[in-house]
Amino acid sequence: MEMLMIAEKVLFGLAAVAGAYLFVFALFSLAGKPKRYPPARRRRRTVVLVPAYREDAVVGACVDSLLRQDYPKEDYDIVVISDRMTEETDRKLAALPVRLLRPRFEESSKAKALRYAMERLEGENYEIAVVLDADNTVEPGFLRDINAAFDFGLKAVQTHRTAGNRNTDTAVLDAVSEEINNSVFRRGHIALGFSAALSGSGMAFDYGWFRRNVPCLRSAGEDKELELLLLGQRVFVDYLDDTRVYDEKVQEEKVFYGQRRRWLAAQFGSLGAGLRGLPRAILTVNFDYCDKVLQWMMPPRILLLGGTGLMAAVMTLADWTASLKWWGLLLAILFALAFAVPDELVDARFKRALRKAPLLGLMMAANLFRLRGVNRKFIHTAHGPNA
Repeated sequence: MEMLMIAEKVLFGLAAVAGAYLFVFALFSLAGKPKRYPPARRRRRTVVLVPAYREDAVVGACVDSLLRQDYPKEDYDIVVISDRMTEETDRKLAALPVRLLRPRFEESSKAKALRYAMERLEGENYEIAVVLDADNTVEPGFLRDINAAFDFGLKAVQTHRTAGNRNTDTAVLDAVSEEINNSVFRRGHIALGFSAALSGSGMAFDYGWFRRNVPCLRSAGEDKELELLLLGQRVFVDYLDDTRVYDEKVQEEKVFYGQRRRWLAAQFGSLGAGLRGLPRAILTVNFDYCDKVLQWMMPPRILLLGGTGLMAAVMTLADWTASLKWWGLLLAILFALAFAVPDELVDARFKRALRKAPLLGLMMAANLFRLRGVNRKFIHTAHGPNA
C-alpha cells in the first residue's frame, strides 16, 4: 500500500508539471497581441518549397493560391517536389509557371524531398525559403508579410496555420487541437519571450541558414529537427499570428490515428536527440532549447486530460481527501484548454464533435505502443471523406 501511495504521488507530480506548463502558456496566450511589421524596404527573392507525396487531389489549389500572391512574380519561385503523383498531375503542373522536380525515392519522406530540392537549386541566389504542405492554401498577402518580417531582421518565422475545413467531427476536433497548439506553443510562448514552435508547414527561414542545415534532416519529424537546429544555434523563431495558412484537417478516425502515430514517433525521436544537447544548453543558459526539450516530455493533451480525470475518479473511491488534488488539477487543465480555444470555434458543431473525443483519446493511447520504425518513413495523410 505504501508503494502505491508513493507511485500515486510521483504520478501526480508529473501530471501537475504538465498541467502547470499548459496552464501558464495558455493564460499568457490571452495577453499576446499579433505582431504587425512595417512594410518592407525591399523585396527579397523567395523560393516556396511544396513537397507533394501522392497529393494529386490538393496540390492544384495550393499552387493556385501561390500564383495569386500580391508579391512581384519575378521575386519568387514556386518549386513543387512531385513524389509519386500521376503523369496527369505532373503535366498540369508543368504547364504552370512552376518549377517541377520529380524525385523517385524508394522510401519517401519530406526531409528527403527538401534535401533533393536544395541539391537541384544549387547556385540560386534566394534570400528566403518558405515550406508549405501540398494541402495548404494561403492568402494573397502571405509572402508580403513574410518579407516584412525578414526585413525587420528575423531569420525564422512560423505563420498561423489554421483549419481549412470543419466538415466532420474529427476535422472539427483536429481544428481545435491546431488552435490550442497556436495558443500554447506559439502565442503564449512569444508573450513570455520564448521562440514559437514550428508547425511543419507555413514556415519560412533565411535561405542561407536553411541550405546549410537541410542536409542534417533525416527523420519524418523534419520540423522538430529544424527546431533543434534553430534553437541550438540560438536562432529566434517568431510567430506571425495574422498571416494565415489554411490546412486541410483529417476527416476520418483512421487517418487521425495514422497521422498522430507519426507525430508521436517524431516527438519521441526528437526528445532523444534533444536530451543529448540538454547539458550544453543548461551550461550556456539556452532557455529556448531547454523549454523545447521540456515541451517534448509532455504527454498528449487528450491523454493528460483523460488520465487526470480517471485518477481523480479512482482516488475518490480509494481516498477522497487525496483525490482533491487530482480534481483541482483536472479543473486547471480544463481552464487552460478553455483559455486556448478561440471563441469562434466553440459552436454547436464543436459541442457535437466532443462525443468523439474519448474514441480519439483511446486511439492516441494505442499509438504509444505502435511507434517503432515510424519516424523513419513517410505515412501519407489521405484526403477526402472517404480517404
